[in-house]
Amino acid sequence: MSTQRNIRIMLADDHAVVRSGLRRLLEQRQGLEVVAEAESGEQAYRLFSEHLPDVTVLDLSMPGMGGLEAVRRILARHPSARMLVFSMHENAAFATQALKAGARGYVAKTGAPEELVTAVQEVAKGKIYISTGVAQKIAMQSLDGGNEPVNQLSAREFEVFRMVAEGLGAEEVAYKLKISQKTVANYLTLIKQKLGVSTPIEMLRLAMRHGMIEK
Repeated sequence: MSTQRNIRIMLADDHAVVRSGLRRLLEQRQGLEVVAEAESGEQAYRLFSEHLPDVTVLDLSMPGMGGLEAVRRILARHPSARMLVFSMHENAAFATQALKAGARGYVAKTGAPEELVTAVQEVAKGKIYISTGVAQKIAMQSLDGGNEPVNQLSAREFEVFRMVAEGLGAEEVAYKLKISQKTVANYLTLIKQKLGVSTPIEMLRLAMRHGMIEK
């Protein structure tokens, strides 16, 4: 008689209460096991190599380099990693960037708890899972032509754009992403060209229009 191995999960969210709730939710289901927890993108990157989980459930809005950069870095080192984003951001821009960075799933925190369980199980099988509401927004964006300028940004450019729009200076962005200020400046030049903006205020307005930050 063969026994099926548990799906081993790592949680990455900067709120301990959220991680605790997710652990309880997931471990109530037979076959799901949380093997590690991280409170930042940097910690998620370190712990992944130690535990090699089957699925990593992570938030995008974490201190430090953030979830999107964590997805990019983990996949650069472990190409077969299965990353599932669990985010408060329901707009198409974040979901599109997460999938572009290599995430296998995207679930909104506003959805039913059971949806996350389903998403973990599907991503563990190698499938892609996107919340219904988010998938509809991505589809609508495609129907509208899919020519939103934010979609032209690479995952790294998107992270720089988001951080600057939130008010971080070039020095802070460089520190969080572990790159030089000159590299940040180069990214900002490319970002402004792609988005057709020239000032931080215009970047802020564009970010607000896409629901990337609170108005």
